[in-house]
Amino acid sequence: MTRSHDGWFTVERHDVITGTEYGYVLSNGMVVPDPASRAQKSDVDGPSVIADPASYHWQNIDWNGRPWEETVIYEMHVGTFTTQGTFRAAIEKLPHIADLGVTVIEVLPVSQFGGERGWGYDGVLLYAPHAAYGTPDDFKAFVDAAHGHGLSVVLDIVLNHFGPQGNYLPLLAPDFFHETRLTPWGPGIAYDADAARRYIVEAPLYWLKEFNLDGLRFDAVDQIEDTSERHVLIEIAERIRAEMTGRHIHLTTEDSRNVIFLHPRDKDGAVPLFTGEWNDDFHNAVHVFATGETHGYYEDFAIQPENLVARVLAEGFAYQGEVSPQSGEKRGVNSADQSPVAFVDFLQNHDQVGNRARGERLITLAGPERTKVLLALLLLSPHIPLLFMGEEYGETNPFLFFTDFQGDLATTVREGRAREFEGHVGHDDKAVKDPNAKQTFEASKLNWAKTDNADGEDWLALTKKLLALRHANIVPLLAMAHGRAGEVVTTGEGFVAVTWTFPKGTLSVALNIGNRAQPLPDQPGETIFAWPDVADQLPKNSIIVRLASKVKK
Repeated sequence: MTRSHDGWFTVERHDVITGTEYGYVLSNGMVVPDPASRAQKSDVDGPSVIADPASYHWQNIDWNGRPWEETVIYEMHVGTFTTQGTFRAAIEKLPHIADLGVTVIEVLPVSQFGGERGWGYDGVLLYAPHAAYGTPDDFKAFVDAAHGHGLSVVLDIVLNHFGPQGNYLPLLAPDFFHETRLTPWGPGIAYDADAARRYIVEAPLYWLKEFNLDGLRFDAVDQIEDTSERHVLIEIAERIRAEMTGRHIHLTTEDSRNVIFLHPRDKDGAVPLFTGEWNDDFHNAVHVFATGETHGYYEDFAIQPENLVARVLAEGFAYQGEVSPQSGEKRGVNSADQSPVAFVDFLQNHDQVGNRARGERLITLAGPERTKVLLALLLLSPHIPLLFMGEEYGETNPFLFFTDFQGDLATTVREGRAREFEGHVGHDDKAVKDPNAKQTFEASKLNWAKTDNADGEDWLALTKKLLALRHANIVPLLAMAHGRAGEVVTTGEGFVAVTWTFPKGTLSVALNIGNRAQPLPDQPGETIFAWPDVADQLPKNSIIVRLASKVKK
């Protein structure tokens, strides 16, 4: 290859065909894959493969996506979603997802990572779908089939670090990283270096355009430290908005800072940058409210968690500049002016389940009756709800942290994982499964047989009923949803009541998971959902949702 004055190496060939294997040969003879590979033959250490971007023939060419206010997200991990753990196998389950009333599938990261199995957050080849899941055309077929079922597809993308195995960029381009700027996963990316910035900025656009995706979720953006005049996240969002017109594209962020500057709305409600924020405060407050656990980051939600749950529902974040007891530092900004649809809420997700020592789901920790009340709260609030795969049928299988590393790296990950949970509730020497053991991965697969037993069918019926109510009654309120819509009516031990006022109606919810009955609060409208039957009081583990509509039916 020929080296240019600015450090680029090039060679031009016209006799290369699809499927050709290739790699870069370093001066010492070492062969490494293309960091911008579109496909790998197998793993991250093997050859890259020439892929034809035009080889797949799209079927649902008229698909333009769905409006954000309709969004109900279903988070799935390809490897554990089915027995086979592939894109093609996942296609067979799309009718199930569509039948629920879900509108968006959010796929955990699929960029090529080390080993065959893993969560995907250790990707190193940001442009290549993970070979163990299938080919690029297999992923396109999955997206295409989802569109045929009326489902949008968004992809979780990681731009804050590279994984520990298969990252050869330090050999190819040492200036790609800042050795003195560290993230929790190693040296920070040099977003202010032109070549590195182009690699990072163009990756989201590549996935959106190449795979006809409907959006992206950006992982841990608080770890993307960029000193450039124009922050790399702003550049990414602005380029996507400028280049992806004529269809609905939804961009969400995960950010522990509780900030709102990435999620502005124009006067007409249009989204110039990012659409919504994953709201960990909702999960954390509800988790403490439901389970009483106060270890680790749950310490911030230990005092009167019902008040924090109510504030999250009414205003977005629980922490809006207050001091975090865990860190001793202020966290967050005022979020009351944000529209409720700027917040993506969840009772559980891959992080909140998988980052437990035993990987327990909420149903195991809080019990099925209490969990059903909280599911109704999640699906009938005006925030955007997210379900974690299996949640819809009451899955009890764990979702554990798993990897497929070898040698010293496997030992480091295993020992580090064990140390991470020392002092946590329920931790003992046998609590943390070896992430590299195949059994850990296999134990995390969904048990689809449960959808055919009575318990699973009851859960499915409840989920479908709640989502049907959401689409019929809640979604029509949200297109014109504005900030400062929520108001805390009252709270008590295990008890929360909140009301939201919108141009098209007033929505109210009251729930009780405490040990004693609570009087019904004075909230307007007709009851659209009550579980179980509610008379003049809210018994233990109950919820009531009311709607006063201003729109003539």
